[in-house]
Amino acid sequence: MFKRFISYYGPEKGLFIADTVCALTYAGIDLAFPIILRALTGGLFTEGAAAIMDGLLFLGLGLVGLYIVRTACIYFVSAQGHIMGARMESRMREDLFDQYERFSFAYFDAHNSGDMMSRVVNDLFDICEGAHHLPEWIIICGIKIIGALAILFTISPELAGALTLVTVVFVALMVRQNLHMRSVFADNRAKISEVNSQLQDSLAGMRVVKSFANEETERAKFRVANGRYLDSKVAQYKVMGSYQATSAVMTAMHYITIVLLGGYLVAQGQMTAVDMATFALYISLFTGPIETLVNSTEMFQKAIAGFRRMDEVLATAPDIQDKPDARALEVTEGAIEYRDVCFSYEQGEAAEAGAEVHPVIDHMNLSIKPGETIALVGPSGGGKSTTCALLPRFYDVASGSITIDGQDVRDVTQHSLRSAIGLVQQDVYLFDGTLRDNIAYGRPGATNAEIEDAARKANIHDFIASLPEGYDTVVGERGSRLSGGQKQRVAIARVFLKDPAILILDEATSALDNESEEAVQESLERLAADRTTIIIAHRLSTIKNADEIATVERGRVVERGTHEELLARGGTYARYYRMQFEGARARDVR
Repeated sequence: MFKRFISYYGPEKGLFIADTVCALTYAGIDLAFPIILRALTGGLFTEGAAAIMDGLLFLGLGLVGLYIVRTACIYFVSAQGHIMGARMESRMREDLFDQYERFSFAYFDAHNSGDMMSRVVNDLFDICEGAHHLPEWIIICGIKIIGALAILFTISPELAGALTLVTVVFVALMVRQNLHMRSVFADNRAKISEVNSQLQDSLAGMRVVKSFANEETERAKFRVANGRYLDSKVAQYKVMGSYQATSAVMTAMHYITIVLLGGYLVAQGQMTAVDMATFALYISLFTGPIETLVNSTEMFQKAIAGFRRMDEVLATAPDIQDKPDARALEVTEGAIEYRDVCFSYEQGEAAEAGAEVHPVIDHMNLSIKPGETIALVGPSGGGKSTTCALLPRFYDVASGSITIDGQDVRDVTQHSLRSAIGLVQQDVYLFDGTLRDNIAYGRPGATNAEIEDAARKANIHDFIASLPEGYDTVVGERGSRLSGGQKQRVAIARVFLKDPAILILDEATSALDNESEEAVQESLERLAADRTTIIIAHRLSTIKNADEIATVERGRVVERGTHEELLARGGTYARYYRMQFEGARARDVR
C-alpha cells in the first residue's frame, strides 16, 4: 500500500523537490531569528547608542531580505503544494474510476454505489489533503524540532535534557491515544459511506417514495444512518479532544520546567538571563511544531483510512479479464452455442467462503443458427436474462462454454465481444445529456447524418424534430423528460447506430402501453432483420413470429420449436400461451 501511495508523487518529483527546498528555507529562517536576537542582545545592543544606530540600517535590510525570502517560500509551499495535491487527487480519481470500469457486474451486485461514490469523493479529498500537507509539515516541523533542540542543548544541556524527558513522556501518551484514533477514523469512513448510500438510494427512488407516500419511512431510515454517523463523529471528537488536551498539558509542562529549572540555574550562575530568554523564544519553535504534528494526526488518520479503502479497490483483481493471448472476435456468420453451461451468482469467492450455491443456469445446451431469431420464454427467475448476460461476459460461466462462430467468448477480448453485441433492455438508461449524445453513445464520433438515420430507423426522428431544441434537447437524469416509449426508441436508435452482428432484446416492450409497444415493436423488428437475435419476452404475442422459441425453466431448455410446433405439443409453452390468451379474453369480456 505504501509503495502505491508513494508512486503518485513520481510525476510531481520536480515540484515536490522545490516545495521541500522552500519548506527547509522557511524553517531555517525561523530557527535563525532567536539566534540573531541573542547575538544582538549580548553584542550590538550593549555597545552604546552610536554603535546601535550605525548597525540598525544593515540589520533592518538583512531582516527585510530574510523575511521576503520567507514570505516567498510560504507562498510557494501553500500555492504550489496545493496544486501538487490536486494533481495527485486527479490521478487517483482517474485510477479509481478506471478500476471500477474494469469490474464485472458481479462486483457492482455486491457493492453499494453510495459507498463507491464515497471512495471517489470523500476519501480522495482526505487522502490528497494529507498527501500535500503532511510531507511539508513533517519537513518544516522536523527541522524546527531538531534544530531548536540542538540549539537548546548548546545553551543549557541540563534544561534541554529536562524538556526532552517531558516531551518523551507525553509523546508516548499521544502515541497510545493515536492507536485508538485509527479505529475511530476507520469507523467514521464506513458510517459516512452508509449515509451516502442511504441518501442515493432514497433520491434515486423518490418517485416510488412519493407514490407510496412513504416520505416519513425514508426520513426514519435516513435518521438511523445519520445518527450512526453522528455517534461516530462524537466518538471521534472525544478522542481528538483527549489527544489535544494531552498536547496542551505537554506545552504547559515545558513552560513550567523553563521557569522553575531555568530560574534555579540562573540563581546558581549556570545560566544567564539572556540565555533563559533565548530558551523561552526557542521553546515556542520546539513545542509549536510538536503541536502541529499532534494536530495533524486527524488528517493523517483520515488520509490513511481513505487510502486503505482506495487500495482495497485498486488491489482487487477484476474477476473477468482478457487472457494474455486474447484475440479480437471475428463474427463471420453469428452462430451461437451454449455447451453444458453452468452458472451461479454465488460462485467464486462467495462459494469458497462457504455461501450456499444456487445454480441459475444448470447444464444448459442451446444452439442458435446464424441470422436466426430465437425467443426465450419461461417463469421469472428461470434463467432467461442470466443466459443472455453470460454471452457478452457480464458474468463468466462456472463450467461449460459459450461460443460465437466457434470462438469461446473467454478467448476473445471483452471490447471486441461487446462491440459485436447490441442490447436493448426493459429498463433503459439514458445519460443526463442531449438526445444527440445519447444516440451517439452507440458509436462515439458518428456524424449528425448517421445519428438522424438511426433515429429514423427507430421511429423517433419525427418526435425529436418536433422539439424546439431538436437533437440538442436535454433528456434529464435517466431520461426523466421522456416517456417510456420514447426512451425505448432512443435506446433502439443507439443500437442501430452501433450496428452489431448479434442482438439481445431483454423484455424491451414489457413496460409499454399498447400504442407505444406497437411503435417500438416495429423498430425492433427492423433492428433484428439479418442479425442473430435473442428475445426475452413475457408477452408471448410479441414473439410468435420468432424463428424458434425455447422454454427455459430452472436454468435449462426444456422444449424448443416454432410457435405452432410448441402449441401442438401441449407442453409448458402451450400452457403459458393459454393462460395469457384466456386472461386477455377474460379482460376483454369484462
